[in-house]
Amino acid sequence: MSTSTTERSALAGPRMKAVVATKYGSPDVLRVTEVAKPTPKNNEVLIRIAATTVGPSDSAFRRGKPFVVRFFSGLTKPNSILGDVLAGEVEAVGSDVTRFGEGDRVFGTAAPDSGAHAEYICLPEDGALAVMPSNMSDSEAAAVCDGALTAMGFLRDTADIQRGQSILINGASGSIGTFAVQLANHFGAEITGVCSTKNVDLVKSLGADTVIDYTQTNFTTLGKEYDIIFDTVGKSSYSRCEDSLKRGGIYMTTVPSPAILFQMGWTKLSGSKRAVFTATGLKSPEEKVAHLQSLRKLIEAEEIHSVIDRRYSLDEIADAHRYVDTGHKTGNVVITLS
Repeated sequence: MSTSTTERSALAGPRMKAVVATKYGSPDVLRVTEVAKPTPKNNEVLIRIAATTVGPSDSAFRRGKPFVVRFFSGLTKPNSILGDVLAGEVEAVGSDVTRFGEGDRVFGTAAPDSGAHAEYICLPEDGALAVMPSNMSDSEAAAVCDGALTAMGFLRDTADIQRGQSILINGASGSIGTFAVQLANHFGAEITGVCSTKNVDLVKSLGADTVIDYTQTNFTTLGKEYDIIFDTVGKSSYSRCEDSLKRGGIYMTTVPSPAILFQMGWTKLSGSKRAVFTATGLKSPEEKVAHLQSLRKLIEAEEIHSVIDRRYSLDEIADAHRYVDTGHKTGNVVITLS
């Protein structure tokens, strides 16, 4: 079959590297290939991506598990370039764009869409995008859009955390947890962090008042009660944590499951304690931009910073996923493109 003039023209146009998958599965399904470089519409900015991240949510979208993620990525197979958080530089702007200009260093997220595991992406001017902190590298800024943006959504919006409240953060040394500890400290909470032995000192340095080594102690057996339990890794459950919540307390998890969805409805109707899952990626662009701007102020004031475990190139994306899948990363895993 002959190739049409339009198809030949598309193939001959500007190209870029991007990560795609034609089926759900292990990191071996990931392919770095060349695709058409996007062109910004009138209301869009074209960003040359300098850094992005790989975290547990990226693994979930690669596996297609839990099944709920397929409603965003494709029921039978992934339907687009993977990844959603980014930091980089505006290379071109559409004719109607006034908020950003060429050369601006920006950070943000395409969620609930994807496309950030690539050399370039186009995003709407009014999307979840903000000017990057002046004192932060591209890698550090990309990490903020993963862990800090999620942590802020849970702590400020879902929990409405207040000065003097007690919070336990399970997974305090992970991509979300390291930022959650710092943000909870900023909000004036009394913080207990839960992590492995090797990360105890790190979590203390981030602002935790007490650190529990989960390899030695199960925090649910200590008889301590908290206003908030934030399970950043989804390794516990409301049922296990209920007795560790104060009256009026809230258990939050980042991992959706039938159990947590049932408990959300049940605890909303009865009892004084609540179970909550929040899909922070579905928040409006306006909410995300407000959080990014708040985070930028905290970063520039040197109140919070990124913790980066490992850096990989885009061509090493499968290795980055394999490492994240071990469940033993500390802080963030970053993909660098420049």
